[in-house]
Amino acid sequence: FIKANKAGIKGKLHADVSGGWKIALENTDFQMAEKGEEVVIPITITPGTNTQEGHINVYLDIDGMLYNKSMSQIEYDHIPFQFILSDASAGLVNIDLKKIGTEIGYIPGAGDGVAECLRQIGYTVTELTEEKLSAEDLSAYSAIVAGIRAYNTNDRLSLHYKKLMEYINKGGNYIVQYNTNSRLGPMKSRIGPYPFTISRERVTDEQAKVRWNNGQHPILNFPNRITTADFEGWVQERGVYYASEIDPHYESILLMNDPGEKETNGSLIVSRYGKGNFVYTGLSFFRELPAGVPGAYRLFVNLLSIPKSE
Repeated sequence: FIKANKAGIKGKLHADVSGGWKIALENTDFQMAEKGEEVVIPITITPGTNTQEGHINVYLDIDGMLYNKSMSQIEYDHIPFQFILSDASAGLVNIDLKKIGTEIGYIPGAGDGVAECLRQIGYTVTELTEEKLSAEDLSAYSAIVAGIRAYNTNDRLSLHYKKLMEYINKGGNYIVQYNTNSRLGPMKSRIGPYPFTISRERVTDEQAKVRWNNGQHPILNFPNRITTADFEGWVQERGVYYASEIDPHYESILLMNDPGEKETNGSLIVSRYGKGNFVYTGLSFFRELPAGVPGAYRLFVNLLSIPKSE
């Protein structure tokens, strides 16, 4: 979208792509009479034969001047309000991806881009507000995902514990992304059907070797076959706040560790409960999906697609 920072703006949008991608633009002329007005111009991008990674670059022609910057604002209580200018460009990734199910419920947490990333690969994602969690029949969702630190930021989420467990029991998949646990902010809520502790264990080396603890589990095989290649290209870290003191009902899927550190088995745990499945993961999907890491998408889709028991 394009936003006017002053009144009386008109011009034309241009875009180009690299890496063998194809682009289609229509109605690229725009005009905005008022400051703050916004317009949306659709861009259709499709991969060509054997297309892999590429980039899209967007720029505006306004009165013969070319503008190719995107402006983002950062607003937190603990730092001054500020704007960041960056190139109006984005990476393009062509992912070999199989999907099961369409309707996903998303419980917002401290703020992450995972829900939007799931929409971009074809899921219908509904934000599960307090009102929806209280009133809706959750069986409409093939999977429900809790955003990062959802249980840290929403004290009322524990009130929906029984309803979420019943959702799993009837065949749903519930995936909880990382939460924190410390003396300053101890985790008081029950999260899964069986006990585990959220530790401070993490793997900060994004290239740390990942090994299978249970290579036959559906998480690593359905609907996408996960290999060690799917852990290539990860950014910043493998994950944070892994599970520990894990009840025997859970299966630990992955093993990993930073160089010179002890092996961890709590980055991804899963338990069947009734007909459905509960997953807790400290893997940094909230970083990898917005960064366009193909293997992270494939693995996350598998979490959403764990087969239910009949």
